[in-house]
Parts: sequence; C-alpha cells; structure tokens
Amino acid sequence: MTLAPDLKTICTTIAAAPFSGRRRLVAVAGAPASGKSTLADDIVGQLNADGHRAQVVPMDGFHLDNALLDQMGLRSRKGAPETFDVGGLTRLISALSQDEQVYIPRFDRSRDIAIAAAATVAPNVETVIVEGNYLLFDDTAWSALVLSWDLSVFLTVPEDVLRARLVDRWLTHDHTQAEAEARADGNDMANARRIYAKRLPCDIDVTFVS
Repeated sequence: MTLAPDLKTICTTIAAAPFSGRRRLVAVAGAPASGKSTLADDIVGQLNADGHRAQVVPMDGFHLDNALLDQMGLRSRKGAPETFDVGGLTRLISALSQDEQVYIPRFDRSRDIAIAAAATVAPNVETVIVEGNYLLFDDTAWSALVLSWDLSVFLTVPEDVLRARLVDRWLTHDHTQAEAEARADGNDMANARRIYAKRLPCDIDVTFVS
C-alpha cells in the first residue's frame, strides 16, 4: 500500500503537534480493513526510531462481549458502533491524557473476546496512537471523542479494495468463499459505508494510492 502523504511526513506532523495533557493523543480512524492497525504500528515504529516514545492503543478492546450482544440481539452486527462500549473508551482516553500509568484492554481475535487490563501504557510514553473505526464518527456519544484528539488521521480506501481485503480476512479465519463474501457484504461493508457517510473532519487525510 502506498500512502499519500507518506509515513515520514505523517510522523513529522505528529511529532510537532502540541498537546496539553500528559500525552499527545492521536486518532487513526477508517473503515474495517482500511489498514488502520498497520498504519498505526508503522507510525509508532517510525516515531520510536526517531527518538520519541510512542505506543498504539486499539479501540477493539471495547467490543461488547458476545453473550451481551446475544441478549441485545446485536451479535450479527458485531463491529457496528452500537456494539462497542463507547463510555468505557471515553474514560480510557481521559485517563491516557491525565494519568501516569494506564492499563488497557486488548481484543483477542482468535477467541473473539476482549481481555481487560491486558497491557499497560507506561508513564514515559509521550504519544499514544489510538486506532479504530469510529474515532471520527459523527453520531451520538462518538462525536464527543473528537475533542480528545491532539491530532487526527483518517485513512481513505476505495470500496472495492476494502471488500477484497475483508473477504481475504474471513478466509484466513476458516470461512468458505461464500461465507467470507457474506460476512463482508452483510455487515463489514455496511459499517464501512456508515463510517464514510458520517466521518468528521481530520487533520491528516491519508489516501490509498494503488
């Protein structure tokens, strides 16, 4: 994947961004399979190589548990904004800005569960890259998150590329071709279109260049 602007330019902009809390908080948002996790990891790798202390915090640790989604009738919509604990995410972001050491949850994709306090953000971390689908989403409680970011990045990828990546993702999880396409078309692409339709402005718009 080729990015415009390139990684070095993105990291230079992030490193120069002022912040008022204990840490600089940067959102990396985009649709499912847009490359958020890869970009966030690349940003952190470059920042650390340049002498900055940075860490990724994924939003996926705030997936609601499958048993709760079953009670709510939302299991088939897992990954939609209403299937996340946005209140818990909001409290974590506030802690990242203010607290010396912060414990964070992680999502175990192989077991399809979120694990509480699975990692920590140490006191010496200067920049946190928060990555997730709905960090720049103009809907209900999500839209208030925009006030938390010292800098925001949105990754734009064409729908046909997203769909191909999503199908490949499900194939790697032992789905048949038909099952993978059904998962991509039935839920993931619907979520992607919601994200694009309700995206808030960002500081850096990163575009996929084929």
